[in-house]
Amino acid sequence: MNLQLSRKNLNISPSVTLTINAKANQMKSEGTDVISFGVGEPDFATPENIKEAGINAINKGQTGYTAATGLPELKKVICKKLQNENRLSYQPENIIVSNGAKHSLYNAFQAICNPGDEVIIPVPYWVSYPELVKMAEATPIYVECSEENNFKLKKQDLLAAITSNTKAIILTSPSNPTGSVYTKTELQEIAAIAVKNNIIVVADEIYEKLVYDGEKHISIASLNEDIKDLTVVINGMSKGYAMTGWRIGYTASNLEIAKVMGNIQSHATSNANTIAQHASIEGLEGDQSSLRVMLEAFDDRRKYMVNRVNEIKDVSCITPKGAFYVMMNISKWIGKEIEGRKINNSVDFAEVLLENAKVAVVPGLAFGADDFIRLSYATSIDNIKEGLNRIDECLNK
Repeated sequence: MNLQLSRKNLNISPSVTLTINAKANQMKSEGTDVISFGVGEPDFATPENIKEAGINAINKGQTGYTAATGLPELKKVICKKLQNENRLSYQPENIIVSNGAKHSLYNAFQAICNPGDEVIIPVPYWVSYPELVKMAEATPIYVECSEENNFKLKKQDLLAAITSNTKAIILTSPSNPTGSVYTKTELQEIAAIAVKNNIIVVADEIYEKLVYDGEKHISIASLNEDIKDLTVVINGMSKGYAMTGWRIGYTASNLEIAKVMGNIQSHATSNANTIAQHASIEGLEGDQSSLRVMLEAFDDRRKYMVNRVNEIKDVSCITPKGAFYVMMNISKWIGKEIEGRKINNSVDFAEVLLENAKVAVVPGLAFGADDFIRLSYATSIDNIKEGLNRIDECLNK
């Protein structure tokens, strides 16, 4: 076929983790005992009350189309949640319910970006941010965030990255992949810069329910009306409610942006899954005790993983304050050999662990941080113990 395909979309990069994931899955299918630290979803079942609400929706025949931007009842419940939990006042017309938070991010960038616009992305970043920006024909601008600063954006680095073309900043708190949580003071600094320079903040808050050590999630949009008007809040049901496969995300934004996102979605996908929307009403309004159980389990695993990683020779990590990931620093292994193979980067390191320790991890290259690998503790404590023991043995034979 000698056709010129979409230049814009030919520029979209595949995930650097695909090869490793494919190999890990093949090894598992052949009976190899592979422990995976790559999982980006809770290993808990969706809470019973939410599942029952979905079943009830089916039994009641609530299976047809909804409004393209979401069930009115769900949008009202989301507004109530944002007011009670985040001190954010929105009306249902400000809310767009989408097919997961990734779809919400897609809508946001499609709505705000034009060719030539720049979007500032702190590094390490979630793997899809740069590609979502490129798909909107904008340019990702990367700002390095050091481990010494808990992988968070510094005021001076943000200011240095701003140009006349800067349209937006991506702010993720708690962060995938680092688990970093921004303080109110840090958010106030970023907000002041955004307001002064008329820059939109795309605030990804999907991990807001998973925060530890007495830290508090604060939505940057809650600081004042000026920054609220410039913020697109991204959230959803996947992480906090163990509803990854239900595919419900949502945005809260000013009416102008919300209308554009609604128009885009009405033609691209129409409404998100109707049954999942009904179940999400119960998730947000119903019994929240299962969330506390999950949080306590994640916290125990987090503490164990951090302590155990820091016992392993020549690797280390800082303590994440949110989400369910640890960024393990492997910089001391770059240029050395493991099992006779020279380690040039995080992909080499990940491949060696998979082949020799039967442990699957995500290379830091996927997040723009090649001196690290990401470990997820969204797996059982037994898997965590065994997997880290295998890594220790592989590195320190």
